[in-house]
Amino acid sequence: MASFDFLDEVRRMNKRQLFYQVLNFGMIVSSALMIWKGLMVVTASESPIVVVLSGSMEPAFFRGDLLFLTNHQDDPIRVGEIVVFKIEGRDIPIVHRVLRLHEKENGDVKFLTKGDNNMVDDRGLYAPGQLWLERKDVVGRARGYVPYIGMVTILMNDYPKFKYLVLAGLGIFVLIHRE
Repeated sequence: MASFDFLDEVRRMNKRQLFYQVLNFGMIVSSALMIWKGLMVVTASESPIVVVLSGSMEPAFFRGDLLFLTNHQDDPIRVGEIVVFKIEGRDIPIVHRVLRLHEKENGDVKFLTKGDNNMVDDRGLYAPGQLWLERKDVVGRARGYVPYIGMVTILMNDYPKFKYLVLAGLGIFVLIHRE
């Protein structure tokens, strides 16, 4: 009977350890979400970090560069500044430079953008009938970057099997790692 009690204790310890590891994984995920939400508050941007997905901004930014954004409303948009904006009907934000400003007498500002590596301005990318962007379209403005770090994100989007492999590997590592 004593040996069966020992096995029960070992089983309970394994379940506890597994439960502990699942909780640990949950804490990692929730910590990442809290950091993301904190960055959103500090930067006033719905997306404080973005990855450059195309070569339209070369040589300023290359595909895979990670951009850090801010979007403080009291800071005016200027010609030459790099903005990240969303267009109605498109899910993916675009990173381009402000080409022209159009200021109205009432203080409203509209602006036109263009990729540094593109031949024409972005009016062809805007929503049908839209000729200018407004402040509400801006997700953020580039304040800094880290080159090529975002290539992992691009690989995961381009190759979904790679994404599932990486996520499964991370999950397994967290569950079996005992520290």
